[in-house]
Amino acid sequence: MNALERLRQHTTVVADTGDFLAMRAFAPRDATTNPSLILKAVGKPEYRGLLDETVATYRGEGAAGLADRLIVRFGCEILSIVPGRVSTEVDARLSFDTEATLARARRLIELYQAAGVERERVLIKIAATWEGIRAAERLERDGIACNLTLLFSFGQAVACADAGVTLVSPFVGRIFDWYRRRDGVDYAPDDDPGVVSVRRIYRYLKKFGYPTEVMGASFRNTGQILALAGCDLLTISPELLAQLQASQAEVTRRLDPEVAQAMAIERVRFDEKHFRFELNEDAMATEKLAEGIRLFVADSRKLDALIAEALGSA
Repeated sequence: MNALERLRQHTTVVADTGDFLAMRAFAPRDATTNPSLILKAVGKPEYRGLLDETVATYRGEGAAGLADRLIVRFGCEILSIVPGRVSTEVDARLSFDTEATLARARRLIELYQAAGVERERVLIKIAATWEGIRAAERLERDGIACNLTLLFSFGQAVACADAGVTLVSPFVGRIFDWYRRRDGVDYAPDDDPGVVSVRRIYRYLKKFGYPTEVMGASFRNTGQILALAGCDLLTISPELLAQLQASQAEVTRRLDPEVAQAMAIERVRFDEKHFRFELNEDAMATEKLAEGIRLFVADSRKLDALIAEALGSA
């Protein structure tokens, strides 16, 4: 039994990619995408046809409409491979606009349903800003499950859980990057600030019985992944999935809900004032959230440019 198989005994494995051809070898239950992953996939010759076909069929819908069509097309292809759910991201340019996020999320669900995909197989992915969390709260009430992403702080996670979101995705690797750059330390897995952050979030949510699932994301190495064995889900790139598949390392469960429930943990609440103050006090979370939104926006604009190029040549 390899390390990937051992990890699956404790944790649901999710493929973190838009490259649906590459994920077949790893048999993940779910898959996650984001603008950067879709852009990377569309740049490959084997996926260019999906872009051209989408543009040719829906050319009258404009760049935003075509981008949503393309993202949903990738999601449908992914769902033909994985048995579970796909996370599909709302345009990051709407991260501070609750009403626009709601409208775009509902549009994505409509497109999936028109393609024959039930909403139970889709997680709408939204940046964990205060505005994004409020949008997710309303979507969840309407039966639309959400995955809150770009999550770097404990306060973000608690606010998401209190809003009743289905799943949160704390970013291990990007937290690690920030602290390694600041401290000049190549942290071992158990001391890794990203790993420590996910463990704290997981234990808090299990302690107080939240149904919100915790999915560690954005990994830099397999050590970080194995240090979170037992987390509800872990979303892993094809490169790291391949390393786990090739490894014979033992995998020990590191997170357990029963252990968390027995821990002495204080209950906290975050209204808007406390949420914004807590985020502001955390330099890493403030910087990485802003940076993450900017990077996704940049890649969304690049995807728009590819669509415009395809429209011009069609």
